[in-house]
Amino acid sequence: MNAKIEELMARIQGLELELEAELSRQSAELRYGVEHGRVVFEAEILRRHRELQTRLSRYVLNAKPAIALTAPVIYSLILPLVLLDIFVSVYQTVCFPAYGIEKVKRADYLIFDRGHLAYLNALEKLNCAYCSYANGLIAYVREIAARTEAYWCPIKHAKKAIGAHEKYMSFVAFGDAEAYRKRIAELEAAAEKK
Repeated sequence: MNAKIEELMARIQGLELELEAELSRQSAELRYGVEHGRVVFEAEILRRHRELQTRLSRYVLNAKPAIALTAPVIYSLILPLVLLDIFVSVYQTVCFPAYGIEKVKRADYLIFDRGHLAYLNALEKLNCAYCSYANGLIAYVREIAARTEAYWCPIKHAKKAIGAHEKYMSFVAFGDAEAYRKRIAELEAAAEKK
């Protein structure tokens, strides 16, 4: 990788750290913290959240017909998502040790903390749990796929890859055969050490 690309990647990482710091400041303004893995709000904030909760009956009765009709379609994806979860988890468990690839921690991607929000009713919490599972699972699967690609074919595409994963920028340039062979030799040597 050339020096300019490394410099740009370092600047991006710096901006990501700056963004995380700003998001932490925002959390402090909303007066909550995480204690022993659980979200905790100040008593006054929690009281206000409870006041802002929409009653379940009102929430359901005020739902637009299109939302009620499409909800089963949305929730029908749960079966393929669970199957994807099982198959990808088994793939990682079986194959990653053989390749010397570090496993992806599923718990880092599946986060179910929105259920602690007092301003959500039961159905809203269920919806949030579903979205957390679906998006967390896709991120988990993407990371497993990214680590697989980084091991087996760390070559950039000739065309622009929209939404490329984090590891993509460190891949060798399309058409650079020498760099590819060198990278594969490095990966094989690293795997043998593990």
